[in-house]
Amino acid sequence: MVREPAVAGRFYPADGVALAAQVDRFMAGGAPRERALGVVVPHAGYVYSGAVAGAVYARVNVPPRVVVLGPNHTGRGARAALWPEGAWETPLGEVTIDPALTGALASSPLVEPDVAAHRLEHSLEVEVPFLQRARPDVAIAALCLAHLSFDACAALGATVADAARTAEALVVASSDMSHYLPAPLARRKDHRAIERILALDPEGLYDVVHAEDISMCGIIPATVMLVAARALGATRAELVRYGHSGEVSGDDDQVVGYAGVRVA
Repeated sequence: MVREPAVAGRFYPADGVALAAQVDRFMAGGAPRERALGVVVPHAGYVYSGAVAGAVYARVNVPPRVVVLGPNHTGRGARAALWPEGAWETPLGEVTIDPALTGALASSPLVEPDVAAHRLEHSLEVEVPFLQRARPDVAIAALCLAHLSFDACAALGATVADAARTAEALVVASSDMSHYLPAPLARRKDHRAIERILALDPEGLYDVVHAEDISMCGIIPATVMLVAARALGATRAELVRYGHSGEVSGDDDQVVGYAGVRVA
């Protein structure tokens, strides 16, 4: 079972050579790579968010296995939809779905094997080329998440932690931040959420995003990742880079915010 790319040629180049070169440029330079338990990484078109995503992947040692958590933008499929088996294809080649890691996630009563949620969803797909360039032999488990209560996030985060601990896997939470706000307002609102991430406070993140109507589309993946990272012993978080779409488009009136965070 191969999941074919849905947004190649739109969110990122469809040509493998061009894609590899672009991702490598985004990941060039920066601070030394260090261990991470989890990350928050954006998922917009690479022209807008690729520099933030690349800064994060350049900052972490990507292990052989990775759990990728992304929000469900399409409304299709199960609320916690797990790609069951096979591989994901990108213009850079195929990435194996790790059976043991996927099986461990499937042990949660919240999780359902489901391909419909993934077929057209971009939020997980755009992370995969970065993982391929950072770790060519990487294998993944892919979980697409609709909105969940905090209690459900906490329960799912415990399962993700158990799976990641056994596999020594990195947990990637795919999320953009505020959507279509003036840049100064987006920055203020985004940093209210980022403060809670840096404090390793999953419930605080969940609460502030809802209370202050912060349009962070990956709030559920980020909350689940933080629960898991804390269970894995996380003690600190680092804002690797923050940016917004206006820095590329020149339009600061309606921007989308992007945050890249490493949790260790």
